[in-house]
Order: sequence, then structure tokens, then C-alpha cells
Amino acid sequence: MVVTLTVAAKAPLVPYGSLIATEFVNRSNGDGKIDLQVVDQKSVDSADANSASKLTTSDGKEIKGEADVLKELGKLFPDVLQEVSKSQDLIDTAQNNLSIKNFKELATHLEKLDAHLNFRSFMLFHKCTVADIAVWGVLRANALMGSIIKNEVYVNVSRWYNFLAADERFDAAIQNFTKSLAELKKSEKLSKGKKESHKANFEIDLPNAEIGKVVTRFPPEPSGYLHIGHAKAAILNEYFAHSYKGKLIIRFDDTNPTKENVEFQDAILEDLELLGIKGDMMTYSSDYFEKMYELAIKLIKDGNAYCDDTPLEKMREERMVGEPSSRRDRSVEENLKIFTEEMKNGTEEGLKNCLRAKIDYKALNKALRDPVMYRCNLLPHHRTGSQWKVYPTYDFCAPVVDSIEGVTHALRTNEYRDRNAQYDWVLQALNLRKVHIWDFSRINFVRTLLSKRKLQWFVDKHYVSNWDDPRFPTIRGVRRRGMTVEGLRNFIISQGPSRNIINLDWSVLWALNKKIIDPVAPRFTAVDAENAVPVTLVNGPATPAKEERPKHKKNPEVGTKDVIFSGSVLIDQADAQELNENEEVTFMDWGNVIVEKIEKDGDIVKSIHAKLHLEGDFRKTSKKLTWLANTDDKVDVEMVNFDHLITKDKLEEGDNFEDFITPETEFRTNGIADLNIRNLKKGDIIQFERKGYFRVDEPYANGKAVLFYIPDGKTVSKYGAKK
Repeated sequence: MVVTLTVAAKAPLVPYGSLIATEFVNRSNGDGKIDLQVVDQKSVDSADANSASKLTTSDGKEIKGEADVLKELGKLFPDVLQEVSKSQDLIDTAQNNLSIKNFKELATHLEKLDAHLNFRSFMLFHKCTVADIAVWGVLRANALMGSIIKNEVYVNVSRWYNFLAADERFDAAIQNFTKSLAELKKSEKLSKGKKESHKANFEIDLPNAEIGKVVTRFPPEPSGYLHIGHAKAAILNEYFAHSYKGKLIIRFDDTNPTKENVEFQDAILEDLELLGIKGDMMTYSSDYFEKMYELAIKLIKDGNAYCDDTPLEKMREERMVGEPSSRRDRSVEENLKIFTEEMKNGTEEGLKNCLRAKIDYKALNKALRDPVMYRCNLLPHHRTGSQWKVYPTYDFCAPVVDSIEGVTHALRTNEYRDRNAQYDWVLQALNLRKVHIWDFSRINFVRTLLSKRKLQWFVDKHYVSNWDDPRFPTIRGVRRRGMTVEGLRNFIISQGPSRNIINLDWSVLWALNKKIIDPVAPRFTAVDAENAVPVTLVNGPATPAKEERPKHKKNPEVGTKDVIFSGSVLIDQADAQELNENEEVTFMDWGNVIVEKIEKDGDIVKSIHAKLHLEGDFRKTSKKLTWLANTDDKVDVEMVNFDHLITKDKLEEGDNFEDFITPETEFRTNGIADLNIRNLKKGDIIQFERKGYFRVDEPYANGKAVLFYIPDGKTVSKYGAKK
């Protein structure tokens, strides 16, 4: 059982009780685990005005407010939190009476608490309960209590408070929350364009890790293209393998012929190469089909697995309520016959069955309620053809192949945390070498879907062109949008292997990318084609003159470009709208210009007459304009920007993503650019002065080039006005 605790970073009263209860549960040896998410205040709709916390259970139930969250945690984990009926009254009392900021009123309740704790070490009984956690948490969050505890105004309260504070679980909860706040603050700084280190804390405790002996693995399923979440898993596995001078295995988890094919496999290898990730060895789960089949038979012979033909819906219902399957007590002989004769050969009878591990159908952790280990599939496999009709599930394959291949540490996202106990059970049941698991948080971005199934839906419904569409969070998608490999790797490293879940804004990633491209992106000029304004310079060059200028004034190594100076130039309509007659402005990289006459048709500026005033001081003008020689060698361009595919920042349990599709997500603007655009290649990244960064998607051909706007994490682009 995994539940999620969401805590607001800027709540008036920090919900320390929930945070400490989380630490108690996650340090216990039980099946339950709690994922902690720290978000900004507005992300938590709490019923408690003083303390913003929300609990989401594995079945989608939501409990809001610190008091109710603690009560629910007590019910979910009674063995760990020692919850009893009296605890609930104390939780309510603490929330109502001990969070008061008026000292006179607070003193009355502290006197009662001090009397209650006379001759007591704990609030109830002789051990720490959820009641102690709740009361301590409220006092810790109340700013008035610091000096009261220190000066021992209430002797029993101070004694009890300090005694609990010495418990490392209390301190660890506070430290973890502080760390999460720092990570959130760092993300906010990056989104605002402030300088921040790319390096996260990688000093995690990999159990039994030894230099030269660590083996990690990245096991993608060849059923789709890699997205940014996969990139994190790949980069972290590579990072720790190399940090410990060990090995990285790239393994294709190809156990489902329905979804997998060679196209996806090849694409994954290309994307990994693009990221600079190369494994020390490449393997396939299908290499071990025979060995896994033999081990499945061992499970059956040892009485640890059985064949089940219960209809799927009924099986799900039984697992949900904790009832045993009617097939659970089949004999070893019957199970062997069905598995080795019917299921292996894909007969009609075999297709009705699956092989389930015989663990504990009543386990609190539903992942242990006799999970499916094998199922039939008659479709040909892209590597083994029609040799096999029965295939292992991920739950069986992952621990078995990890152990066989010598993996020492399996790093995977904490969405699998429920299955860790199941993973260990498989290894123990088969007497296989132990593999250590390290959970890290998956990457979550606002208004973004990472599910392969949902992304495939957008492709199938033609909302996007393909898996490399720049609106997709795939490696190919963000690369096509203008993300650099270095920027992506820096972002992953900046997040590190933390277990805390944070819902990130894309601006964090794009801000890091800007730091990579800004020093090297050549500068060119473009104006919007719609109502572009011709400017006649009465004393400008009679004949267009071409001069060589640097592509990047601060970085001469970027090279030089041709700039044409002419008596006739074009400027943006938006710039022309801001000009006044007799005003002196600066034409960037040329000099000052005095506006003499502006001709309009209604609100639209149709033309401007001006004269060069090159002896003028550009430091004294308030307007610096981009301009483009109105000559025959100018180039037509199309500048494209994109919006998110869905409108809601975070989809909740039960939300149908189809109800939140953004109506318009692609914005195209026609422009006119300088002659240098003719020489750009596909994938080149440039900056159009005063417009932003762009990546060339279609080089100049047939009279036009197509460029995609690259977000910079800060500026709002007028091209669709989206980040």
C-alpha cells in the first residue's frame, strides 16, 4: 500500500505531525509507504486554514486538513502509529487549542497539557503514539513555543517535548521537509532565471555499494519512444554505475509481443546515443525466456504458484477485497500440467489461465495479493518469433533477470515502491541473489502526460504529427523543440536521486537550456511579415552595401555574417506603432535615426520616412529597434510556437485527460529574415534579435524556412504568447 502526502510549502502552520508520521511509517518494516510531495501553497486545497496537507490513498480517496490526515494515517498504519480511539480526541484538541497565537489563550491550554503530562512520558500508555506526534507537531509549528520550551515555563511539557525531539525520526522528518523546501526554492529560482548550481546532492546511501562492483541497469520496454522520465532513469543509472567504477546494463524488457517492435527498439538506442549514454553491455529479457520458464516451474513445484482461470474482472474484485481465488488450492500436479502443456502451447484451455504467485491474498500491500507472474500471448515476438506462447510479467522478469545478470542496485521510480516487497519475495522464493532497490522520484511536469498509452492516443487521433512532435515530452520531442543534450543532462543532474516528488514547471528546464545556447547561438534579424512597415531613409545608402559583422558580439568564435545596409528597410508593425514624428531612435548595430513622417491607414502604420543621424548618441534614445534591409535577398520564414496539450496543471485520480485537451496548441507566424538564414541547417539554433531563440526545423528551401520557438524559461513569447 502506497499513499501520498501532499504538503504546502508556505502553509501558515507547517503540518509537522503528518511529516513525522510519514517518517515513522517509511522507517518501519511494514508494507506501507508514504510518498511525500511538497508543493506551493495554491496547489493544496485544504479544509484546514492553518495547515495545508492532503492525503491521497491508493484507491484515490482524498483527506484534507492536518487533523483528518493524522487520523487517517493512524487508521491506515495502526501498528506503526499505535492509533487508538483516544488518539483522535487528542488530535482534535491539539489542532484547535495549541495552534493559538495569543499567549494568554494558549497558556490556559498549556497548563492543562502540563498537568496531563505529570508523571507521564507519553500522551497515552507507555509508547509514542499518533497522539504524541500530533501534539508535538502543533507545538513545533507554533512560533510562540520556542522560548516557552527553552525556558521550561511548563516543566512537564518541555520534558516531554525534548524527549520526543531526541527521537531521530522527528529530526529526520524536519530535515527531509527542509530539503524539499530547498529543492522547491531552487526550482522557483531557475524558473525566474536566477543563477543556481546544477549539482544536486548525490550522497545517497546505496546499500552495500563497493567501488568496482556496482552494477546498475536501464531496462526500457521497446513499446514506445523514450520520454524525459526515462532520461532521468537512464542518466541516474549511468551516473551511479560510473561513480562507483562499475557497469551499466542496457536491457530491453521485451516480454510483451502485443506492444513491442524493432522500430521502438532502434529509436531507444538512437535516443540513448543522443544523450551520450552507452551501456557496458546490452541484453534482452527475451535472452532468458528459457531460464525464467524453468524458474516458474520451480515456483509451482515448491507450492509457491498456481494456475488461475478466474475471469479477469472477478480476479480484480477478489484481489481488491482480499478474498482467495477458488483455484488457489490446485495441486502441484494440476498446476504443472496446465502450465507446461496448456499455457506453454497456447491451447484454448491455456489461454484461459495465468500463473499467479501464491503469497498472501489478504496482505495490506495489495501488490502481494497473489500477483500474476505469467500469461499467454499468441502474437509472434519480434526476436523469438512463435517459439513462445507464454511470457513472464514485469513483476517476475525484473527481479529474476536483475539477479541473473549481476545487477547489484536496481534504481527505479517510486511508483514501483508497492512492488518492492513483491520483488524481494520472488528472489527469496527462488533462492536467487539479493538485489538492492533504490527508489527515486519520477519527473512530473505541469500540464504534461508521460503515459505511453496516452501519448499514443494523441498520435493516433492526429493531435500531433508523431512521437517527435515538439509538444511531446519525449526525448525527440524536446530535442526538436530546441532542448540541448547538455541542458537536459544538467537538468537531470540538478534534480538528483531525491525521493521527494515535486511537480515542476517546464520553465525550470528551459532556463537551464538557455544557459547552454545563449553564449553560442548566432544572432540574426527577422520582422513579422504581417503589416511589416517599410522605412525610407532619405539619406541612406543609394545602393545596398554588404558588410561583414560578428554573429555574436560577445563571442567572436561563433563567426561572421553578412549584413546589408540599404536606404529602404523593414521594421515590425508593433515597433512602428510606438514611434512619433521627430523622435530619435536607434537602429540596432547601425546608428540613430530621426523619424520625420509616419503614414497611417487607420491604426495601421503604412510607411515611415526618416533620416540617419549616425553622430547621435544611442545611449540617449529609449527605443532600440531591429531592422532589415528591404532587398531581394531577404528570406521568408515561418516561426512556430506551441502550447501544452492539456489545460490542467496536474490531473487527479479519476480525471479523464480527454476532458482537458487544449483547443489550440500550435501558433504559426510568417516573418521576413535576413539572407544568412539561407545557409542554416536543420537543427541549428539561433536567436532572432528581440524575438527569442529558435531551432531550424525545415532549412530554407522552396522560398521559405521553418523555425520553432525555443522557450527560455523566463520570457513570454508573443508567438502564441506561450512559454
